[in-house]
Amino acid sequence: MSEKFLIGKGENPVYINTSKLNRHGFITGATGSGKTITLKVMAENLSKLGIPVFLSDIKGDVASLSQAGNVDENIMERVRNNGIEDFEARKFPVEYFDVFGENGIQLRTTVSEMGPILISRLLGLNATQEGVLNICFKVADENGWFLIDLKDLRSMLNYISDNAAEFTTIYGNISKQSVGAILRSLLVLEQQGAEQFFGEPDFDITDFIRLDENGEGVINILSSEKLFNYPMLYSTFLLWLLSELYENLPEVGDLDKPKIVFFFDEAHMLFDTKNTAVLEKIELISRLIRSKGVGIFFVTQKATDIPETVLAQCGNRIQHTLRAYTPKEQKEVRSIAESFRQKEGQDLEEEIMNLKVGQAIVSVMDEDAKPTFAEKTIINPPQSKIGVVDPSIRMSIINSSELSEKYSDYVDNESAYELISVRNTELEEQRFLAEKQAQEDKLRAQQEKELEKEQAKLLKEKEREEKKEEQAKSKRKSGFFDRFTNNVIGSVGREIGRQITRGIFGTRK
Repeated sequence: MSEKFLIGKGENPVYINTSKLNRHGFITGATGSGKTITLKVMAENLSKLGIPVFLSDIKGDVASLSQAGNVDENIMERVRNNGIEDFEARKFPVEYFDVFGENGIQLRTTVSEMGPILISRLLGLNATQEGVLNICFKVADENGWFLIDLKDLRSMLNYISDNAAEFTTIYGNISKQSVGAILRSLLVLEQQGAEQFFGEPDFDITDFIRLDENGEGVINILSSEKLFNYPMLYSTFLLWLLSELYENLPEVGDLDKPKIVFFFDEAHMLFDTKNTAVLEKIELISRLIRSKGVGIFFVTQKATDIPETVLAQCGNRIQHTLRAYTPKEQKEVRSIAESFRQKEGQDLEEEIMNLKVGQAIVSVMDEDAKPTFAEKTIINPPQSKIGVVDPSIRMSIINSSELSEKYSDYVDNESAYELISVRNTELEEQRFLAEKQAQEDKLRAQQEKELEKEQAKLLKEKEREEKKEEQAKSKRKSGFFDRFTNNVIGSVGREIGRQITRGIFGTRK
């Protein structure tokens, strides 16, 4: 059976039904109109009913939910006027978280889990650069390279850039200019301290859905004073948390009370993007997450900050005062007033502009899932402390938390950076061995060439020697025969000469 809690009183007490919290809602109003008090009152009541809460603390005045409030006469007067029974100052079960790990338990996720759409939003990439980033994630998935932190993402970007010729034929153009632009955006992100947000152990979203030993819902408070200085990081981080709830929780349909209620403070930052893929994802999550037992409340200055497709899903509406001085502002107030279900003759536009601090126009979902008539309501006072938390109390809660030890130490597991480094080392070794082999082959070829040249030289010298020897042998033969011939010829000549001489002179016949 569903329960309800008192949020305030107008002409009649105004209750919020827990079974209708997954219809979402908004808390809007000008700065200083009382949104933070309303937020605290809702968180306190949800906690008491055993419903965990997540909210961000931008100004540092929500963290004091962990301390009991001071009950003064003004608070007691409102308690009496609103008919609150058994009101007492008390503290609530709280867990503190911090992306930077300074004022809360360290929150981390991995680059792979955040995904290319949210990383693109975080880096402010254009369509072309987002396409390159998608290729980067695709190649990492195909190789089984997990992207844990920013150095993994940088390694992957350099890897696809170095091998662009290979991947371009499969996935499309990968220009060095686009990769360079993404790397520069990563550098800016690191300078903002975002590298602390990416890593392991990554946060288990179900650790937000916890009860204390008394069965009360834990109020999970994100310290956002520093984070809020980086609007894109702040809004993308909260959107990631919301998407994690959507992706990891099972379908449960409509419950008597939600598993967790998620308050998205400064929600206008969430919708401050021209990336249609992101806006479509926000709308999809808002529409479908209700079946996961999750309620979302958008906290911002004006309901017009929320897109119509998302605003239409907000069944529980709390509107604090708005100031309207220009025609544009007056038109916005008129539009907001018309979005409420009004009683006949009610001038809701005028009521919104004349609300006092702590008053709000409230319309919620009744048991039949219909919006109630807009009711001018005095919001209940909080039971916890109004103001900032004592730092020593904060640190005591952080140190005593069972989650502190679970998420405190960063673990650098093997991932894309290490695997690509190993791959590059192996390729470098292969290149070195190939170059060494090539040099050895070149030296061997040179030596063989010189050897062949030497052998040819020796062969030529041998041939020359043999020729010389042949010539010498031929010359020796020629000398012998010449002498022999000359001797024979000489002897014959002398004989003939003698014969001729004797014949002529008559000496001898």
